[in-house]
Amino acid sequence: MADQKQPWAERTVEVPPQPGAGIPPQRDPYRRGVASVGSRAPRTEPFPAVEHEPTGTGWPGGPAPRRPLSWHVAQLKRGGESSAAGALFAFVCWGIWAISGGGDLAGPFVIFVLSLLVAAGLFALTRLLGRVVLERQLGRVRRTARGAHLVTAVFLTGLGIAYLQQTQWVVDAWNWLTT
Repeated sequence: MADQKQPWAERTVEVPPQPGAGIPPQRDPYRRGVASVGSRAPRTEPFPAVEHEPTGTGWPGGPAPRRPLSWHVAQLKRGGESSAAGALFAFVCWGIWAISGGGDLAGPFVIFVLSLLVAAGLFALTRLLGRVVLERQLGRVRRTARGAHLVTAVFLTGLGIAYLQQTQWVVDAWNWLTT
């Protein structure tokens, strides 16, 4: 391979001669801002054909190209507004429940943190299930995490409603409105 001439190696660059180096000063072909164009010899050999060496990327049935971590993080963020809305609703409902119960807030805070950890686990489980079903079984590419965020938002909304159902004055107000 080293013996083959590369097409880029045949190119030459004409360097203008220094004044007084073999050319009389009265006839200096070099002028600033003007390119010297000479005749080129006709190309006798076309570009050599190069064998394609498969590297495993880009071939059908080959491994998918690895994507950077920033792409995966951006994919996880898409659809996050629904999880954020569900978390905000659950937080407000938890606050109503915790303050209405009176007493120390340490116990209710631990319960809320554990509830958020369960929601994060549900999100991870939903993503794993989507990877197995959609990507591996059906061969589809997931570009967002909207489905997992939606499932998590529904869970967090149900969690907030459960907090409100444990608050006596909210239940009394609801019963008064519906009767």
